[in-house]
Amino acid sequence: MHLAGLRICCSEMFPVGPGFANGSRMSDLSRSLAATADRITIALDALLPRPQGPEARLFSAMRYAALGGGKRLRPFLTLEAGRLFDADETALLRTACAIECVQTYSLVHDDLPCMDDDDLRRGQPTTHKAYDEATALLAGDALLTFAFELLADPQTHPDPKMRCLLVAGLAKAAGPTGMVAGQMIDMGPPSDDGAGDDLVTITRMNRLKTGALIAFAVEAGCLLGAASDDARHALARYAQDVGMAFQMVDDLLDIEASAEELGKGAGKDAAAGKVNFVTVLGADGARARVRMLADQAKAHLAVLGPRTGVLSALVDYIVDRRR
Repeated sequence: MHLAGLRICCSEMFPVGPGFANGSRMSDLSRSLAATADRITIALDALLPRPQGPEARLFSAMRYAALGGGKRLRPFLTLEAGRLFDADETALLRTACAIECVQTYSLVHDDLPCMDDDDLRRGQPTTHKAYDEATALLAGDALLTFAFELLADPQTHPDPKMRCLLVAGLAKAAGPTGMVAGQMIDMGPPSDDGAGDDLVTITRMNRLKTGALIAFAVEAGCLLGAASDDARHALARYAQDVGMAFQMVDDLLDIEASAEELGKGAGKDAAAGKVNFVTVLGADGARARVRMLADQAKAHLAVLGPRTGVLSALVDYIVDRRR
């Protein structure tokens, strides 16, 4: 597997500075997000195994899922958080790729017929539609475990203690107290007494299913940059608010955006009778909560000074996005 010798430096593609000029902050952010997405795709293309041998179909499905586009938001957060503290770019990039592998695995499994049964993801057929259910299941399993192979490799970081911290953090974010727990809550039917319909339950589900990996993406950058405790706590609170706002916007887009805009099926939650932030708060209430979370997220960055301009602009991008 292509784990050796990855040295991709694209600083000319991606501004690494304290922020953006006031008049063009959002357009600069859009270009930086696109550059990061391309950079992650290039890196994953180099890292993921090439289709060969009797297992070629598995490798092909892994690459189909991982290289098929996407916002690459979590890798972006890892890179930007780490750059605040001048973390090593190679360590950041390989860690960001591991996080994206876990994110992609979760989408492949989430789309399966036994879960959300989706036909479209990132504007193309879902992995089980392009291949078959068994291959998609195994491709998701392979991407998940490949992420830990990446983090455990000395090329990610020379210090084994740091590699252990990264492995443990990603495992916690992805496992039974993180994404998997959130998915289980999401799959369960509402309870007879209505407890499953309340804001507390929905908030907990999304802190686990969506927020846990976003939080680790930021934490990984802090770890690799040896951030102070105060900085780590501020960024952890930022990540928590960003993760919740991201999910609320997703819930709003599910009822407001088209499948063409989203690159995936629209109106799925309503059709399935799922409870989400919009059904609990109403569309106007959800929008108000998104704005509150956005303001909170930006306030958490104040302690870190002017270098957080990119992360602040990202909050507005998340709030205003249409996919």
